[in-house]
This record gives sequence, C-alpha cells and structure tokens, in this order.
Amino acid sequence: MTAPFGIGFIGAGMISDQYLTNLTQFPDVRVVIIGDLDTERAAAQAEKYGVAESGDPDAVLAHPDVDLVLNLTIPQAHVPVSLAAIAAGKHVWSEKPIGVNRDEAKAMLAAAEAAGVRVGIAPDTVLGPGLQTARRAIARGDIGVPLAAQTAMQYIGPDIFHPNPDFLFARGAGPLIDMGPYYITALVHLFGSVDAVAAVGLRGRESRTVQVGPRSGEEFPVEVPTLVQAIARFESGQQSQSVFSFDSPLARTGVVEITGTEGTLIIPDPNTFGGDVQITRAPSIDRMGDGPQYETLAPVGIESGRGLGVLDMARAIRGGTAHIATGEIGYHVFDTLTAIEESVASGEFVTVESTVGDIPFVPEDRDPFAATL
Repeated sequence: MTAPFGIGFIGAGMISDQYLTNLTQFPDVRVVIIGDLDTERAAAQAEKYGVAESGDPDAVLAHPDVDLVLNLTIPQAHVPVSLAAIAAGKHVWSEKPIGVNRDEAKAMLAAAEAAGVRVGIAPDTVLGPGLQTARRAIARGDIGVPLAAQTAMQYIGPDIFHPNPDFLFARGAGPLIDMGPYYITALVHLFGSVDAVAAVGLRGRESRTVQVGPRSGEEFPVEVPTLVQAIARFESGQQSQSVFSFDSPLARTGVVEITGTEGTLIIPDPNTFGGDVQITRAPSIDRMGDGPQYETLAPVGIESGRGLGVLDMARAIRGGTAHIATGEIGYHVFDTLTAIEESVASGEFVTVESTVGDIPFVPEDRDPFAATL
C-alpha cells in the first residue's frame, strides 16, 4: 500500500489537541475520523483540525479506512476500548496506562496477538531527541558505568487547572499511575527491566476541590496515594529513587539524573520530546568550590511531539518491522507501577514479574515529517 496510514481517534478531550497537532502534519498518516461519547466535542475537534468525519466511538470502529485506533479515553476505559478496536480488526495505540489491573491488561495483549494486530502504549516521549540522545551517551560510556537514577515529579496537583480532575485522583491514576509512566518508561529504556521495588505513600487530603471551569467549588474524593516515594532495583544492577507527588507547594518536575562512575547525566523532562542533555563530572581538587560544570550534548534526531509513537507503528506495520513503544513495554511499566502500589500497601519489597527485551534506538536520520509510505 502507498496511501497514508488511517488513524481514528476515540476520545476528544484535552490531550487530543496535542496528538491532532502532530498527526495532521505527518505525511505518512491521515486522521480519518474523531469519535467521542460527546459527539459535539468530537465534531468541534474535527472542524478545528480539518478532519473530514466525526461521530461516536462505534463510528470509528466501523470505519473501513481506519487502520489504527488512537485510544484517548480515561484509564478505566483503556482496556474496554482497546478490546473493541481489536475485535474490529484495528491496531491500537493507547494512552497510558495500559489498563487499571494486570489481568485485564494481559488479556488485552493476548487478544491482540490472537487477532494479529499490534498494540502500542504511551508515552512516546522516549522516542524524541531528549531520551534518545541520553541513551546514546550511556551506550558510548560518556558517564562510565551507570549506577543509579534520581527522578522527581512534584507539584500541587492537576485540580488547579483541569476542569474535570476527578479521574486523576481515582483508581488507575494519581501521581504514580498518571505521571509515573513517563519516568519509569524512561528508566526502562535506559536500564532495562525492573526487578523489584519498595515504596511508601500517603494521601495528603481525603478530598479535593475542582478549582476551574463550570464545576468550580465541587468536592470529590481522593482514592489513591498522592505522595509516593519509591526505589527500584533493575535486573542489570542499577537502582533508582523517585518522588511522585500531587501534594507539593514547591513544584519540581521533569527531574531525571543518571549517575555513573565518570559523571552524571541530566536528562530533559520525560514528559517532553526534546531539551538539553547535559553531563557534569567531578571537579578537580582545585575547583571543588566552583560548583558543577555542565557539558551540553548535541541532540540526536528531529523533535516533534505526541503521535510520534503512532507514526512509528504505522511505518513499522507497513514495513513489517518491529515498532518501539510496544504493549510489552507498556505492560512492564504498568506492572512496575502496580508493584509500587502494592509495596506502599504492604511495606515490603515487591518483585516485578514481567520483563522486557532489548529496546531498539530510533534511527538518527528518521524524519517524522518525511513522506515514506
């Protein structure tokens, strides 16, 4: 086939703007239809981005030109919507997390394998120049032997800007499951499979208040820990410590630092696709008081944005090659995050049962804005 790969959206909420901005610019894909339970919202997004058709989710699943369904629903709907797409013979790209429990996620992946369709799971930020440049630096030995990572994602919480923040404090979300995938996925791309985790966590408040939009002033319950501190041990021998918080008046997000025997690598926010990758090394004895000195690495690759994983899937499916942000990785990251939740509840180390294979690099010369199909 030589026509662009057909994409159908299910879910036309806030995150759809970022996907639509990019997927309507990539020549190798074509957004065919946007679907949502709120068909007026789907129609508005279709008009805004020049998409010819809109409707409800069933219209997307039934559309003959849709090769892949982009699942942008709330976490509790991720697996049901993905299963419906699989049953319709469509490939699936799902926003993170893959699901809300291990059994349903594994069943969905098994259904896709049986149907002969592919699954990709966000985030695709790891395919951008930021993380890819960092991966190459570690592979070259720029910081010697990598030993450990520190990550931090803390701020006061999404209820300060989201008009419907309930789902972000419900089962399947919270700072760990909502934002944790960016950080844990980055670490898995850098270090490989997680072996075991330990964590503590708490809820800063039992309820929250919607602060913007038509529901402003409405209270809703908090169902999950909103402050989690976790450590992880990787099969390759490295370790990490991470903070995930919706309870911090001091905002500190996008922190990813990899310490090696010869230097520390500072990686851009894993919720973005680009940014500077820097290395700092131990100062000489005569410069101990000067503070850290940073070397900025030349970026590798062309920066784009959300939808890059969908494009990678489209090209891989047409070319008969493997795509990068696989369901296997999405499941392992979710398995790790679930193990962290279990450690918070039990106070014990929890083994992560799943593993991932070697993750390929994005080719340096790959251009998302080139027409290749």
